[in-house]
Amino acid sequence: MDWLAGAPGRLRAGGAELEALCLGPAPAEAPTLVLLHEGLGCVRLWRDFPARLAEATGCGVFVYSRQGYGQSEPCALPRPLDYMTDEAVRVLPEVLDAIGLERGLLVGHSDGASIAALHGGLVRDPRIRGLVLMAPHFFTEPMGLASIAEAREAYREGDLRQRLAKYHAHVDAAFLGWNGAWLDPGFERWDIRAPLDAVTVPVLALQGEADQYGTRAQVEVVAERVPAPVAVELLPDCRHSPFLDQPARTLELVTAFAARTLGRGAPTNGAPTNGAPTNGAPTTETQA
Repeated sequence: MDWLAGAPGRLRAGGAELEALCLGPAPAEAPTLVLLHEGLGCVRLWRDFPARLAEATGCGVFVYSRQGYGQSEPCALPRPLDYMTDEAVRVLPEVLDAIGLERGLLVGHSDGASIAALHGGLVRDPRIRGLVLMAPHFFTEPMGLASIAEAREAYREGDLRQRLAKYHAHVDAAFLGWNGAWLDPGFERWDIRAPLDAVTVPVLALQGEADQYGTRAQVEVVAERVPAPVAVELLPDCRHSPFLDQPARTLELVTAFAARTLGRGAPTNGAPTNGAPTNGAPTTETQA
């Protein structure tokens, strides 16, 4: 696809047409940060974080909505229980090729962080120089599954469907694809810790201390198993979405990691010293 900074774009990967957004310099001009959204996320639900990240790092930032999300084409239901592995191994490499990636980082949130880690351990693309994992999942926990079950009730009985429909053209595909997979009885055995053993690039793992979808064990396993350098940050007063709940600290940490990993210094006026979620931004997958 053509890199037209700031303009809505489309690309084809994994057999589907996907919504995309490019910010900052093109891959031939600077490293690229590729953002991978959460289980109910999309381009728009990153809010202003991509723009602030591009400004702070001086890198290009690429954001896309996976199939079934945002304004991308719908997906077939039910999603297979290995949908994150499929995205990491089959679809994401096509996305990186489509944008002409030369070198950069994967920056993932929630399901997107799991996809980034899987790509790092299973694909090991030499163009990817590091991983930023925000609130990743590597195995199921009872408290996380309970929160996902609560989201199902909010979708059925509350206004969650209506709120999500503002962001997703195919809202049932977005919600049921995610929720149905996680609440499938077979998903209780889901475990993707093993690929962490093969991650050879530096990792920054962030998690809110009050994350309702996972305990600190989800980021501690990264430090335990990844043989490359790992930095783990537990953020106070933060639930499942560090880039919304603690935007200034998250931007500071990711910017510093990008500078260390990619050898680029950020503009001195790039990272804000304070910040808060804008435009009523959601702070979890059930608060869109």
